[in-house]
Amino acid sequence: MEGAVAPSTDRPPTPPQRPDDEDCCGQGCVPCIFDLYDEAMGRYREELAAWKERHPGESP
Repeated sequence: MEGAVAPSTDRPPTPPQRPDDEDCCGQGCVPCIFDLYDEAMGRYREELAAWKERHPGESP
């Protein structure tokens, strides 16, 4: 719906919290917690881009 006003409940996405370096066990886990974080950041970036499309000119 072009030109529609986004509802006020449409909050910007929250970025995932980066694990501390000490949270990694260093054993070469697959997936590593940092791999999972990178995936979550990718989803966050996609969700943020979609939110920005719905809220042109607004900052999250």
